[in-house]
Order: sequence, then C-alpha cells, then structure tokens
Amino acid sequence: MATKLEKLMFSISLLDRVSGPAGRIKKTLGGLTSSASAGFAKIAAGGAGVAAAGYTLHSMVAPANEFNMAIGEVRSLDVAQGSLNALSDSAVAFSIKYGESATDFIRSSYDIQSAIAGLEGDDLARFTNASNILAKGTKSDAATITDYMGTMYGIFKEGADSMGKAQWVEQLTGQTATAVKMFKTTGSEMAGAFTSLGAEARSAGISQAEQIAVLGQLQATMSGSEAGTKYKAFISGVGGAQEELGLKFTDSAGRMLGVTTIMDKLKGKFGETLDVAESDALKKAFGSDEAVGMIKLLMADTAGLKNNIQAIGEVKGMEQAQKMASSMVDPFQRWSQGVNAVRIGLGQALLPIITPFVEKMAEGAGVIYNWTKEFPNLTRWIGYGVVTITGITAAVATFAAIGGVAALVTTGWSFSVGIASKVIAAFRWVLTAARTSMLFLNTAMWANPVGLIVLGIVALTAAVAGVIYYWDDLKATFLDSKWAKGTIEWVHKIIDKITDLGGVWDAVKGKLSWLPGFGDDSKTNDIPKTSPSLEAPRTASIPPGGASRSIANAVTDNSTQTESRTVNVGQVVTSRPINSQEIGNQLWMGA
Repeated sequence: MATKLEKLMFSISLLDRVSGPAGRIKKTLGGLTSSASAGFAKIAAGGAGVAAAGYTLHSMVAPANEFNMAIGEVRSLDVAQGSLNALSDSAVAFSIKYGESATDFIRSSYDIQSAIAGLEGDDLARFTNASNILAKGTKSDAATITDYMGTMYGIFKEGADSMGKAQWVEQLTGQTATAVKMFKTTGSEMAGAFTSLGAEARSAGISQAEQIAVLGQLQATMSGSEAGTKYKAFISGVGGAQEELGLKFTDSAGRMLGVTTIMDKLKGKFGETLDVAESDALKKAFGSDEAVGMIKLLMADTAGLKNNIQAIGEVKGMEQAQKMASSMVDPFQRWSQGVNAVRIGLGQALLPIITPFVEKMAEGAGVIYNWTKEFPNLTRWIGYGVVTITGITAAVATFAAIGGVAALVTTGWSFSVGIASKVIAAFRWVLTAARTSMLFLNTAMWANPVGLIVLGIVALTAAVAGVIYYWDDLKATFLDSKWAKGTIEWVHKIIDKITDLGGVWDAVKGKLSWLPGFGDDSKTNDIPKTSPSLEAPRTASIPPGGASRSIANAVTDNSTQTESRTVNVGQVVTSRPINSQEIGNQLWMGA
C-alpha cells in the first residue's frame, strides 16, 4: 500500500508534467487572442479611414450632385441650356438671400415649366423666383404657390402674354402679397379662392385686381374656397337678376359691370340693408343663397371695396412681396444656405473630374456581373472562399470577443474586491470611532457622581463576595493575629465601661447579643458582669441545631410577637475561657 509520501510525490510529479503543456497552451491562446485583437484593430482603423475618406468626398460633392439632378429633371422638359444656366444662378442667389433650399427652388420650376408653355430665356427663372418669393412672404409652401401661378396664368393668359410673362408674374406676385397684407389672409387661401372661382370672372370681363380685391375682402369672414364659390354664384346669377329686378348690370358691350357699380344699384333699390323679404327677392333674382351672402357682405362697405380695388390695381411689381419675404428671413438659415452654396460651387468644379472615375467603376461592376453569368462554377468557388474566410474571421473574432469578456469580468471582479475592501475599511473606521466614543462616554459616566455611586456599589458587592469566598483564609489570617486579638480586648474594655450606663447598655447589649460575650445577663447568673479574657480557657455550649437554627427561630419568633427577644449565640460555661478560634467558629455557624 502506497504511503502518504508516495501519493504526495505522485501528485507533484503529475502537476509538473501537466503545468508545462498547459502553460504553453495558455501562451499560444494568449498570443492568438492578442494577434486577433491587433488584426481587427488594424482592420477597424483601416476601414474607418477608408469610410471617412469616402464620406468626406461624398459630403463634398453631394449638394452639387443633388442640385444637378434637379437641373436634369428640368432639362428633361426640353429647356434650353441658357435657361437652365439662368435658373441655376437664380436658385443660388435666392437661397443665399432668403435662406431657402436652392435644390427645392430648381424642383419648383419643373411644375412651372410643365404648366406654362412657351417660357423662353430667363422667363422660367423669373417665374420660379417670383413664386418662391411669394411663398416665403405669404407663409405658404412653394408647391402651393407654384400651382397658384399656373392657375392664374391659365385664367389671365391673354393679359400675361400681351404684357410679357415675366412682367405679368411679378405684378401678380405683388398684387397677391398686397391682398394678403390688406385682408389678413395667406397665399394658400388666395390660391384656394381662385381655384374655386376659375375663369368665371375673367370671362365676364372682371379685371385681375378687382377679382383679387373681392376675394380678399370676402375672406374676412370665410375661407378662400368659400369666397370663390360665392363669387362664382354671384357672377352666374347677374344675367337673370338684372331682368328679374329691372336693373342693368352690363355695359353696352355686354360685359358685366364692376362689382362696386352693381352694389350701388342694389343699394338704390333696396337701401343700405336688406330685410327678409328683400333677401328672398334677391335669392329669387340671383338664384342662390351664396350670391345673396356675397351681396350682404359687400354692400356693408362698398367704399372700402373701391379703395382696395384701386390700391391693388396700382401695384406693378413685386416689391411688396420681397419686403414681406425679407422680414421672415432667419439669419442662421441664410448662413447655412450660403455654406451649402459654396459646397455646390466646389462640387460643380469636382464633379467633372470625379464623374468619369465613378462611371468607370460602375462599368467595371457591370463587367464583373457579366463574368458571374459566364463562369458560374468559378463564381460559386469564389463564393465558397469568401464564405470560408468570413467564417474563419467570425470564429477568430468570437474568440477575441470571449477573451475581451474574460478580461472585463476579471476587471469587474477586481473592481468589486476593491469596493469591498474600501467598505470594510470604512466599517473598521466606524467601529474605531464608536469605540472611542464609548470610551469618552464611560469616562463621562464615571466622572458623574451617579457613576461613582454605581462604581462604589459594584466594588462593595465584589468585596462582600470575596470575603464570603475567602472567609476561612481571612479568618485564619486576621482573627488569630496579634492586632486582631488586641482589638477585641480593646472592644471588651470599652463595653465594660458602657455597662455602667444602666438601661442604655441593656438596650444596646440586647441588640448586640449575637456577639460572643454579649449575652442577656437577666436570663443567666452564670456569666459574670465583666467579660473574661478571650485567652482564658472556656467551653462553648452550642444549642441544638446550631447557631443558625437559633437565629432562624429568633427571627420567626420576633415576626409573630410584639415583645423584644434576644438570641444567645452561645451559652458560655465558665469552666474555661473561649479562644479566638471558637469565636470564629461561632460567627461562621451563625452566618
């Protein structure tokens, strides 16, 4: 049977044989983890660098590329290059001045070009510029105002063509902005009003300024589309109403008179206000409640309506719209769009250099795609290789990640141990502080008189306990000593002197009858009045049951009787004197 020493040596030998290969394995794994981590770090750094370069290049040319794409959309409508150049310049200038997107400016021109045919030279740029300024100044979006411009051109095409499209659109922009300011409406509401009205007023010969004024004043109490509906109903009922009411609402050429003229004629017939019967008559004449509603609103202030029509008719340019738009410009938006304009300019210069390279890359990708179709087997094996490399990379990355997790766990454990150590140290400091506080408290308590009393009681208790436990030794040491014997003799002498005091001594002796030599003389004549010497030979006579029994009987007897009785600890026989040893025995038995 193998001894314990042999087992120990076997274990040590086994550990020696295993620790070497295990150490090498650990070193290999550690090297693999370090290599993998370093490799992935380099890949990440390289990838980040490439991505950063690509992102920088893309960010540099992206605004210009987006701008050129919008230009390409407009070019698809067969717009001449000269018009496109003017449009580009207007877009950039507008973005810098009003803080709006130059690309959105270009895209809004696409709808204008689609709605208005025959724009030449800088007409498209001026149309687009006027539309965007009106949108900015009347708190509307460019798409809504662009649609409004197209609708208005369809209604007033003849006047626009005769005046000149660019001049007409700038006048329309100024008149619309004046109406928006005058009637507290918006460009979107005005667009809705003319969409509902259509070409009815223009067909009746109503001027552009009057239509804008009437629709604007109606919007004081209703929406733009409702105002257009009422105005349209009124125009539709004028022809029948003049026959029904016997009034003339057209001129010699058959064109409808101005709205203010018709209102004056109606006032002449019905007065300044309309009662129920008059309203019914007007409804019958014009054929609708919408027409009557418009008449009631405009009859209340025909003078103001005349002034508004005149003020709008005097507007020839878009200065009012530019003023309103400028007051809504955000300086930070202007600065942002200015930076964007610079990027557009830089991108415009770089794109001719970069675009061919990007096109070659796109063509190369197309060639590679064709190769995948022509060589399917090769493509498949290339795919296998890519998957294999990806799998190995993923495995190594996983191993590196596991190593990282282990490192984090170790770090976390170390951190936790450190925190625990700090907590224990803090707890130790708290205990030390508490111990110091208790020391000061105890000192204060002992310094207190109450504490001193408690200390005295404790000391007395300990002394009594010690006397009881070491009584034999104390008795042998002190009662048999010379100074103890001398003291007892001195006490006896004093007591002899006290006996002369008569009744006082009897009372005192009755209280001290339990001490040796202090018996009651009245009950025995055998004891002399003067105590013999302690050293004289005496014989102690102990009552039955011992001194303790006698004391107990005495206590019991005293508890039941009112008269005073004494207990003789020992009946002294004068045959011989009692010594100190016997006195000690008597006291011990009495205790």
